[in-house]
Amino acid sequence: MYKQLAKSIREFKKDSIKAPVFITLEVLLECTIPFVIAQLVNQIKAGCEFRVIAMYGIILVAMAGLSLTFGIIGGIASATASSGFARNLRKDIYYKIQTYSFENMDRFSTSSLVTRLTTDVSNVQNAYMMIIRAAIRFPLMLVFAFIMAFVMGGKMAFIFLVVVPILGFGLFLVIRKVMPIFKKVFRKYDALNTSIQENVKGMRVVKSYVREEYEKKKFDGAASDICADFTRAEKILAINNPLMQFCLYTVMVFVLFFGSYTIITSQGMDLDVGQFSALLTYSFQILSSLMMLSMVFVMITMASESASRIIEVLDEDSSLANPLDGQKIVKDGSIDFERVSFKYSETAKKMSLADINLHINSGETIGIIGGTGASKTSLIQLIPRLYDTTEGVVKVGGIDVKDYDLEALRNQVAVVLQKNVLFSGSIKENLRWGNKEATDEEIIEACKLAQADEFIQNFPNGYDTYIEQGGSNVSGGQKQRLCIARALLKKPKVLILDDSTSAVDTKTDAMIRKALREFIPETTKIIIAQRTASVEDADQIIVMDGGSISGIGTHAELLKNNPIYKEVYLSQNKAGEQDEE
Repeated sequence: MYKQLAKSIREFKKDSIKAPVFITLEVLLECTIPFVIAQLVNQIKAGCEFRVIAMYGIILVAMAGLSLTFGIIGGIASATASSGFARNLRKDIYYKIQTYSFENMDRFSTSSLVTRLTTDVSNVQNAYMMIIRAAIRFPLMLVFAFIMAFVMGGKMAFIFLVVVPILGFGLFLVIRKVMPIFKKVFRKYDALNTSIQENVKGMRVVKSYVREEYEKKKFDGAASDICADFTRAEKILAINNPLMQFCLYTVMVFVLFFGSYTIITSQGMDLDVGQFSALLTYSFQILSSLMMLSMVFVMITMASESASRIIEVLDEDSSLANPLDGQKIVKDGSIDFERVSFKYSETAKKMSLADINLHINSGETIGIIGGTGASKTSLIQLIPRLYDTTEGVVKVGGIDVKDYDLEALRNQVAVVLQKNVLFSGSIKENLRWGNKEATDEEIIEACKLAQADEFIQNFPNGYDTYIEQGGSNVSGGQKQRLCIARALLKKPKVLILDDSTSAVDTKTDAMIRKALREFIPETTKIIIAQRTASVEDADQIIVMDGGSISGIGTHAELLKNNPIYKEVYLSQNKAGEQDEE
């Protein structure tokens, strides 16, 4: 896990090394200063001249200045390294997600991926800063202060060998109790973010059904659950401070009592005033280092769960393997399904598609119709390899889709999915997702084919009109037509419209189909629709039922031979019923 995370350090290795080096120098000086002060106190007690005091003063000021300088350099280096590490880590996670297939995306919820990119990376970033700064500083401080305490205090320093294990054992118990709490709290973060995402995305539905209070209660439940876990953790962690204070004051009382007694009576140990003052300083350094180390361990414990969640994303390999020397050229828009079966996961008991055999000639217009859950979308998603078949082969241009370079295949198989998505930016910027090199003339031509040019021209800023997030400032029908135009700019061999004209009126729908038939006759056009009117003029119509093909034929043939198609047609068309009579 740590090797995988370390790959994201990259150009910040220099700062990651510089931070602990300068922190070490800072600690050495901090631990040496009490020793110098002890010498100064002894010199003053012996009645030294002012010249000696001034010399010690200059040395102490220089040491303090160097310690401050080293601390600042170390702090800047650790901040730079941790921030850069977090930036690279977010970049690596985001880039990894871009390689995912739909199957991979199905394993992670959107809210979970957002949590991993934000909260989890922030936790790992803070832990990394702790590791290269605090996790270096406080162990070194502990070791050096121990050594100096024995040098200055002699046998009296053995008090630390009694107190430190007690404090360490107490901190171990605290951390052991806190770890399980932090491990489960991040799963609850996912639930909280899911609640927020659903509420914001579905705000219109929430307000339409007056469900604000219900959503508030759902959010409060998730937030309160997280609050309760963190409160429990903080209550346990709160034991740290009084435990440390108890050990600190116990040591202080011991050192003050026996140190004072020794100095006054000059018995038992050779301890002078300077050594005594230094021993008190080292006592505080040792115990405060232990206290801070416990906080470092808690931070690392919390971050370790975040790190494992990040690694889950980075270690997830795309279920779609892109061949190294994949075919770059799609010869034509012919499509073949040869004994194709498909299910969305290995654990699924039933196939979504079963034993599909199908041939589509290049340039044909194919309609696909069927009830909800008939697997119409599942069928077309196999063509551009959004999913891979479980059994059988799908061919485009006579070649297995698995043998194509993914980018080359998807550039020639344009899909307007059922859920239309527009991004923040101008209309032109959204349309150029189809072809980033498209000229203004090509954009206008594609919009005319998609029957979008007229309403765009009516906007005050025309093609420079800004699209709000999610396309909230355009209607459903306008959004569909913009998505169709975007797909047309790819100039594909195969164009798939997955119920992409459901929000437009029948007249506009007919005009779009007419434009596609006349202006891109060589492109294979597959139209999934709920209305039979949208596919009546197709060369062939495929009727789907329960993951299988129920019938294939023209409109007239299916009316005669296919009861499913006939039922759908009659239910939508009263004129058809009169003709039947």
